[in-house]
Amino acid sequence: MTTAALPHRVTPARVLRSEWHKLWTLRSTWINLVATSLLTAAMGAGLGAAYDGTGEGGMDTVLFVLLGTQFATVNLGVLGVLAASGEYSTGQIRATMAAVPRRLPVLWSKAAVLAAVALPLTLATNLLTFPLAQSFLTGTDLSASLGDPGVLRALAGNAAGLTLLTVLALGIGALTRSTPLSMGAYIGLLMILPEVLAMLPYGVVDDAVRHFPGKALEALTTAQPQPGTASPGSALLALLLWTATTLLAAAWVLRRRDV
Repeated sequence: MTTAALPHRVTPARVLRSEWHKLWTLRSTWINLVATSLLTAAMGAGLGAAYDGTGEGGMDTVLFVLLGTQFATVNLGVLGVLAASGEYSTGQIRATMAAVPRRLPVLWSKAAVLAAVALPLTLATNLLTFPLAQSFLTGTDLSASLGDPGVLRALAGNAAGLTLLTVLALGIGALTRSTPLSMGAYIGLLMILPEVLAMLPYGVVDDAVRHFPGKALEALTTAQPQPGTASPGSALLALLLWTATTLLAAAWVLRRRDV
């Protein structure tokens, strides 16, 4: 009896393989990832080609080239949200939790799979986009190479930040279990709430806003630290804390609520 049951027992590797299969068998996943790369590269090349060298001094070249990652934050956020909330909307979550009664391995596996997909995709896209845009920026004040101080760190930092935002979106999706509500919360946290809080005339609020997810990603994307932004190290730590807190909250809810 025990020997016959062994091939069917739930193991972390099997849960991970199941989540990997579920993600890659969705056509929306492929469309999302291709669109993310193409939009980032196309916008980087377009901005490089359109730049006439008359911009104001102090503009960071990596941040300029990777302005297309604004699309990536939304696209990858959708991917993360759907990885969790999509199963609730279709009812597939019942089969998933029946197969993995302990529940939490499902959440950790989803997070690991998303990170394993987002990190190499965004890093490869950044390493392609930067030299592509720089081919148009030669001779301007934004001209730079991969070997210049801070450039590779900023390209890798942007990829790490986008990966953490993808997992953060997964946590929000697992918390709310609603795709529209999750996307509203994700966009609000990244783009709306920091701008609203920045209007308040308090220094402590300004310091806090610098460490919100969207602002932290911006700080990670600069080759040279900019005035009024967090340092790359504190920005990465802030994003890690935002993501970890959201995942832990999602884990708590997952353990306490019925599917």
